[in-house]
Amino acid sequence: MRSRLGRRRDRALAVGWLVVAWNLFWGDFSWANLLGGMLVAAAVVLFFPLPPVTFDGRLRLRGLLVFTVRFVGELIRASLHVARIAVQPGYVPRSAIVAVRLRVPTDLNLALTAEVLSLVPGTLIVETDRQAAVLYVHVLDVHGPADLVAARRQVRVVERRIVAAVGSNAELRQVLSVPVDKELS
Repeated sequence: MRSRLGRRRDRALAVGWLVVAWNLFWGDFSWANLLGGMLVAAAVVLFFPLPPVTFDGRLRLRGLLVFTVRFVGELIRASLHVARIAVQPGYVPRSAIVAVRLRVPTDLNLALTAEVLSLVPGTLIVETDRQAAVLYVHVLDVHGPADLVAARRQVRVVERRIVAAVGSNAELRQVLSVPVDKELS
């Protein structure tokens, strides 16, 4: 009974967010857009159902604050770096794709880590292997093997911050059990 109510609640939330997105896409909150958004959202939820994503974690305010502050700092630093590359005359940056296996192989962790990495300028998720919990990350401005190690370390650090913000106690123990530097060596 509880799982049925949970599924209905999740579908209702999905429809609600899709209606809001529909209205934002049109740029006008009108009755016609509201009705059209409800029809489109109902069709999307009906014909393209998403697999259930379980959340066994807990929200940790300290971890969320650390994540937010560091994320904003990384956004600023990466934006300045990409801007410098864009305006530097004659400079052609080298790129690479690195594969990183996540330590917490849940769908939610995979999705959150991929989203955060994609939001930071200079990195982009090229592919994911859901079964093996591997992210393939495109990295901009690579000078040598040390930069590849640094890119892998950065993915692991982002995963650690996400788990520290919203992960379960078991997941937190899992990411804290081995230091990031020891995993990569």
